[in-house]
Amino acid sequence: MKGVIHVHFLTLALPDWANSLLSVAIAVGLIFIYLLQRKLFGRNQESRRGWTVWVLYLVDLVLFFAALIGGLLLWNFDFQSFLTKFVTDFQTMIVDKVGAIIESIVIIFIVLALLKLSKLALLKVGLKESPFQKRKKTIAKVSQSIIKYLLWVIAILVILSLWGVNVAPALAGLGIAGIVIGLGAQKFINDLISGFFIVFEHHFDVGDIVEVAGFKGEVTDIGLKTTKIRNWKGEVKILANGEVSNITNFSRNPSTAVIDFGIAYGEDIEKTIKLLQAELPKLEKEVAEIIDAPQVLGVMELSDSSVNMRVIVKTLTEKHYGVERLVRQRIKEILDANGIEIPFPQVVLHQAKDK
Repeated sequence: MKGVIHVHFLTLALPDWANSLLSVAIAVGLIFIYLLQRKLFGRNQESRRGWTVWVLYLVDLVLFFAALIGGLLLWNFDFQSFLTKFVTDFQTMIVDKVGAIIESIVIIFIVLALLKLSKLALLKVGLKESPFQKRKKTIAKVSQSIIKYLLWVIAILVILSLWGVNVAPALAGLGIAGIVIGLGAQKFINDLISGFFIVFEHHFDVGDIVEVAGFKGEVTDIGLKTTKIRNWKGEVKILANGEVSNITNFSRNPSTAVIDFGIAYGEDIEKTIKLLQAELPKLEKEVAEIIDAPQVLGVMELSDSSVNMRVIVKTLTEKHYGVERLVRQRIKEILDANGIEIPFPQVVLHQAKDK
């Protein structure tokens, strides 16, 4: 037959007991090589990086196939008949299914192109500054997830139909399958439903600062099943949407920086307040995170060694930590420049006189 490759392999005429011993020896040799590699490289992680790993994988692959072919030759496996049948069947399949193969490849490329276009289109959503910017980004991410699932499901069904699979019974059975899956995957369905409620009831958006189950951070992604939150340390917590409850959203309103400090009892309180009221509002023009002029509330406490006062500043969401540090530094500079003492705890000892 045209196109058939003829290959002649060496056949070994050995008794069965010899074949068995040689087969066992080959298996033991492979195990020994594996254990030796593990002993030499398993504990040393540095030695398993870079090109060393690929060389080891290549050597293992060559040894495995060599052992496999050697074992088959020991038992007089007919490689010629096997390769002849394999090549013939492969040629027949290529000739018969060349149209389906090309159409399947085209469909996959179309799906990948549509996914790329949808991703590029949705990435532009929310770039323009607006009050609903976070909301747009959130809906864009969820929409991208839905589009991805729908496109791949449709592509799989179309490709199956091209290869002669009758997808009509599968589509008809989706109703029954949906009931069965729903009963066995109630938690999964609960996560999906909770994800829809999170998005459409506007509990929080991508970019919001939230606290869930004691974990506080920025929402980086909202999917159909999970929500990802990253804290200031860079740690990412992945929560199933069904587990997202008792949420505290810190992004709905501006944050407030609270700065407490003390002055000595001998200082003029009214003078200190007027001085701070004159100097601190300058920070509003210097610091972009401040959205309202600092307010000096006055005396908050008469402690043992100081008169404690308080200043508050409205800031952008979750920007109050840095503003607090900056305002404390500025208060210290103002008080030092005007000779106003910031006291520290002191103990005054009185020695009793002898009568």
